[in-house]
Amino acid sequence: MRFELYTEESDDRTVYITGNFNNWNPRDSNYQLKQRDQNNYFVEIDSEILPDIVEYKFTKGGWENVELDKYGSITPNRKAVKTNGKASDIVEKWRLNWGPFKKEFFPIAEVISDEFYIPQLDRYRKIWAALPYDYYVSEKSYPVLYLQDAQNLFNEGSGYGNWEIDKKLSILAEYGRGDVIIIAIEHGSEDRIKEYIFDNDNVANGSEGKKYIRFITDTLKPFVDEHYRTKKDRDNTGIGGSSLGALISIYSGFLYPEVYSKLLIFSPSLWVEPNNNFPMMNFRVPFKTKIYLYGGGQEGSKMVKRIHVFEEYLKRWEKKNLFDFEFRTSINPEGTHSEFYWSQEFPRAIEWLFYDNTENPVEVTPQQQSIKN
Repeated sequence: MRFELYTEESDDRTVYITGNFNNWNPRDSNYQLKQRDQNNYFVEIDSEILPDIVEYKFTKGGWENVELDKYGSITPNRKAVKTNGKASDIVEKWRLNWGPFKKEFFPIAEVISDEFYIPQLDRYRKIWAALPYDYYVSEKSYPVLYLQDAQNLFNEGSGYGNWEIDKKLSILAEYGRGDVIIIAIEHGSEDRIKEYIFDNDNVANGSEGKKYIRFITDTLKPFVDEHYRTKKDRDNTGIGGSSLGALISIYSGFLYPEVYSKLLIFSPSLWVEPNNNFPMMNFRVPFKTKIYLYGGGQEGSKMVKRIHVFEEYLKRWEKKNLFDFEFRTSINPEGTHSEFYWSQEFPRAIEWLFYDNTENPVEVTPQQQSIKN
């Protein structure tokens, strides 16, 4: 079957077709379109591998670079009947690194407290809540994700750049997948390393990770559940971060599996625990825990290797009936240890952790209504 594409937007990025014939892989080299001239592309696919009704989309190599309509909005899946033998389509616009972002879907960012008291450490910390855009006009309750290093999550002007989670959550909301409350805890500056190291005085003299984990679990979570419309159960509670923030999130999930069922683990500092000696509680029935693991191929020679070794440990612990793991590992060969790449991965991780299906957000019916209407 032949698929033809016309697009007036000229850029040099390769065009791919993806759909229900390749598990919606948006960057499959087997389905790269050939270019006839500046605006016309085509690809021919063996009909035997196509379903009778072909659902598909065009991308520039990822969901962050997928096709859009002329208004910059998401498009429903294209559909074609295989027996027709040919499909001709027009793409008006393309996403670029998840943009454009629609203001009406941006989350509501609130400061819970500039000086939230941490009794376990006898110090104070600024804490944010990023609420779904329609939080104050709905009556819904929401799952919660606790994230470390709030300074680097959505505040413009951060010294290291930021994850732009406000923008990424607006994209998810546009797809109907933004119903998550993010609680962002600012790191302790000079105390950051001590607070994110669980119990390793060789790395941080006087490591305070045990107390920090107890703060989030025993103090902050009850406060959030009391003051916001949250789904309090473990199935709707997650924790995560990057680098050392990812490491302390692994400890949190392993020590409090009755509290957290979802772990967002980006570029974890596994060098702190080269033997993967993570303490974990024993329960009669193992808890099912979802772990999204991400690492970049340019983060040093051992990052990807350590992530794969960690995967093997997860499988071993599962065999011992300590946990029932479901994990997804995403490796970006071009990724460096930076906020930019964590930002790119964030929507994929949220969708996989909090939406219990294998669909990609592009398969969702467009949701163009906003609270302004």
